[in-house]
Amino acid sequence: MSITPELYDFIVKVVEDKVKEVKVSREEYDRLVRAVRELAAAQRATERRLEALAEAQRRTEERLELLAVAQSRTEERLKALAEAQKLTEQRLEKLAERLGELAAAQSRTERRLEQLAEAQRRTEERLERLAKVVEGLVAAVDELRRSVGALAETVGYGLEDVARVVVPGWLHRHLGVEVESLRREFVEVDGEEVELDLFGEGTMRGERVLVLGEVKSRIYEDDVNRFYNRKFARVSRLFPKYRKVGVLFGYLVHPRASRRARELGLYVIASYER
Repeated sequence: MSITPELYDFIVKVVEDKVKEVKVSREEYDRLVRAVRELAAAQRATERRLEALAEAQRRTEERLELLAVAQSRTEERLKALAEAQKLTEQRLEKLAERLGELAAAQSRTERRLEQLAEAQRRTEERLERLAKVVEGLVAAVDELRRSVGALAETVGYGLEDVARVVVPGWLHRHLGVEVESLRREFVEVDGEEVELDLFGEGTMRGERVLVLGEVKSRIYEDDVNRFYNRKFARVSRLFPKYRKVGVLFGYLVHPRASRRARELGLYVIASYER
């Protein structure tokens, strides 16, 4: 509680009256006045300290408010962290479940791989057995090919013999070509030996003629093209003074082979033709 100026004057007056009443001495009065003044100074100092304390209290309250706000934010962050922790735990639980599923799937995959490895082993064993069988078949096919080749050669030579008898008569009746005999001949063209199944010289109405022929059991369009390009055309260049007659003779003649032969100026003769 502070002392107002009015209260201070009143106290001084009361003290003065009392001093007069008790007839105190001047010294005592002075001491009393000093005591009152010291009391007033102490009161003012107390008021200043109270004001300082009030200011300190205000600052303390402000700091407490700041601390309260910080505490509130801290609690919110803790709450958020708790929620995040909860979500993390849930995700970890799901991850654990997923890992369990993956482990089970891996186990199934390993079992499947073992089964596949076993199947692969059995397949390899079967392939080894099959390879041996194939080797046997290849050997058998090679032997069969050699046998067929020998047979074809035998048949070919037999067909060539037939051609050497049939073709001269056919040429005479259909083209007027006179040829005494046909033979197998090897002619070198550009350093390469070309084999002709039928080769013979003759005449046609006084003109010298050279017969060049191929004998095959079956004659197709490709055979006609091959004979013309690889044999007839190349050998013909070596005999410019002769009129060349190209002949293909066989058991079977495909219609396309006949058409292609006519286009190239060749003659195709079936074994049954006369």
